[in-house]
Amino acid sequence: MTDVIPVPLSAEARGEEVFVLDWDTGIEEGRGAEPVAQWLRATVGAATGLPLRQAAEVPDGANRILLRIQPPLADELGSPEAYRLTVDGDRVVIAGASAAGLFWGAQTFRQLLGPDAFRRAPVTRKPEWEVPLVTIRDAPRFPWRGLMLDVSRHFMPKDGVLRYLDLMAAHKLNVFHFHLTDDQGWRIEIKRYPKLTEIGSWRERTKFGHRASPLWEEKPHGGYYTQDDIREIVAYAAERHIAVVPEIDIPGHSQAAIAAYPELGNTDVIDTTSLSVWDNWGVSHNVLAPTDNTLRFYEGVFEEVLELFPSEFIHVGGDECAKEQWRQSPTAQARIRDLGLADEDELQSWFIRHFDNWLTARGRRLIGWDEILEGGLAPGAAVSSWRGYQGGITAAQAGHDVVMCPEQQVYLDHRQDGGADEPVPIGYVRTLQDVYRFEPVPPQLTPGQARHVLGTQANLWTEVMEDHARVDYQAFPRLAAFAEVGWSVLPAPAERDFEGFEQRMTTHYRRLDALGVAYRPPTGPLPWQRRPGVLGRPIEGAPPNV
Repeated sequence: MTDVIPVPLSAEARGEEVFVLDWDTGIEEGRGAEPVAQWLRATVGAATGLPLRQAAEVPDGANRILLRIQPPLADELGSPEAYRLTVDGDRVVIAGASAAGLFWGAQTFRQLLGPDAFRRAPVTRKPEWEVPLVTIRDAPRFPWRGLMLDVSRHFMPKDGVLRYLDLMAAHKLNVFHFHLTDDQGWRIEIKRYPKLTEIGSWRERTKFGHRASPLWEEKPHGGYYTQDDIREIVAYAAERHIAVVPEIDIPGHSQAAIAAYPELGNTDVIDTTSLSVWDNWGVSHNVLAPTDNTLRFYEGVFEEVLELFPSEFIHVGGDECAKEQWRQSPTAQARIRDLGLADEDELQSWFIRHFDNWLTARGRRLIGWDEILEGGLAPGAAVSSWRGYQGGITAAQAGHDVVMCPEQQVYLDHRQDGGADEPVPIGYVRTLQDVYRFEPVPPQLTPGQARHVLGTQANLWTEVMEDHARVDYQAFPRLAAFAEVGWSVLPAPAERDFEGFEQRMTTHYRRLDALGVAYRPPTGPLPWQRRPGVLGRPIEGAPPNV
């Protein structure tokens, strides 16, 4: 029992006997539990080779798996995602406070079956699978347990995205932050603006390594998701109780959009028709012009985005907006004067507030990186605190909801070790233990303010992750530690049992092996995981706690 990840609230052994899953085991689902039964047959059934038929179709006296939705568990365990898993000698009862809670209970049951239950087909035709007798009561600490995947810098084909949704579900993560647009590529089909994908979805070449690297991959890179692809991804996520939060960057990180539609840029400063999708990394100075035309254009974009994504939150970026062109632009300066603004920083705030109000009027909530705090926010807006804790502290103290994702702690593109073999080393060293000791709620917050911390999120920026194997390497095993931080009620960071977590990871590595995850081994990168001679941007020393 001790190898479940994330660790549950409580687990109580019920004796030395076992429950036996075999050919005759049936599933009896209550009302609303049918999707979890279907998922068990599709995953556990495929891995074991067992039919897991409906209970009415199996012999009398056969072992059974009972699936039940029991709303009172939410009050008992403190969350609508709570579950209780009871394994007796002749039956397994998985009860969830909601359909989501039931699904998380089924994920735990899969872990109890052993690592081979994570394969797509049986590796041996063993007729019986044993599960220890146990009662598990469990519920998440936070309602927002997120992963941000940047598909703009390096495109991940649809099947790779679906795979990551399965990996998230296996770790009880429930928010997929989908970073769809940036300077280096536009990844979502917008039908009224076809050039966004015809032109904006690909670049002629790609910098290999950090921007200081002299190396280039001299071939086109690109790709995008059709609207039906997006619908499929959103539906697939919903089946796994994962909300998909799209990010459409404004007003910075927009060179791909300007390359497609030059009138969106600051045409009175530069010849925007000469721009192409950016092939380098960093922060582009080519930002959106603060014009009515730009506002109407992006309202059109967001209208189609809202049709595709039912999520409560829509992420608008709002970070790292270079102001040089606005300072030189007569149009931008006239807008500042007409609106009575103090400077270009307030102009950016005006831009964000426009879409804050626009989304609010349509029943959605804006969320953005912590720069959006500068200039004030509407009451319903939320903040992704990335530059450290301070943005989240300021937001929570002002009554805004916040998602804690400080780059110094949970940017998984940062290197995992200080050794010379780490591929394209970026940022601070953030080991598995460092991530396990991350605490999302700052001590400066009062209990009332702390309630504004919706949860936490790990971010994967893909400038130096050219394929899914590199994404796997940066994400795992640290994402398993992060998942436990987001789900489990843990002691204070210094008191956490990292040795116990490492012991549970010995089993979890075998699960990741079964899932085909190209994680970083505890002993260091394998030869083919290294990138010798490719420059990164390592930062020495411990990260500041800001």
